[in-house]
Amino acid sequence: MSDKTYAIAAQFDSAKDLFHAAEKVRDKGYQSWDVHSPFPIHGMDEAMGLKRSRVSLFSLIGGCCGCLTALFLVYYTGKIDYPLIVHGKPYFAFEPCFPIFFELTILITAFFTVGSMFVLNLMPRFNHPVFNWDKFAQATDDGFFVVIEAKDPRFQSEQVTENFLKEIGGKNVSRIEE
Repeated sequence: MSDKTYAIAAQFDSAKDLFHAAEKVRDKGYQSWDVHSPFPIHGMDEAMGLKRSRVSLFSLIGGCCGCLTALFLVYYTGKIDYPLIVHGKPYFAFEPCFPIFFELTILITAFFTVGSMFVLNLMPRFNHPVFNWDKFAQATDDGFFVVIEAKDPRFQSEQVTENFLKEIGGKNVSRIEE
């Protein structure tokens, strides 16, 4: 494995071929790999063995933080900092404060969701080595690709990975440099 090799990539003829290739790569035990196609392929997450995203957990945490922030803000200002009886309501009334709870919950949830997507997707990354591969321009038109990264623990040598991709039906198997 050369120091400049980022990955070994192969092109497949159809979405069906790519789907079956993804299952074979998953079954072989590769962990750092990805598929690229011009459109979403139903069931590809399962074929790749991907787990559920953690973004929803961060969204839930953000929603809880937003709601608690609103609760603290309304309670502190209405009952402790500036207690004022308006229209005979108690110092802390839930009904008139509901829009504040709602808005802060939604706002903080959105911030946590977008922030977690940036962190979990390792963004911002303005250029990816796969973009330098001459065949990759077809990924938005009619290309179906499997890319196995060299940092994968199962990546033994370029020749072994190339032969594996050819065995599962890959065409135009080539090396992608960093």
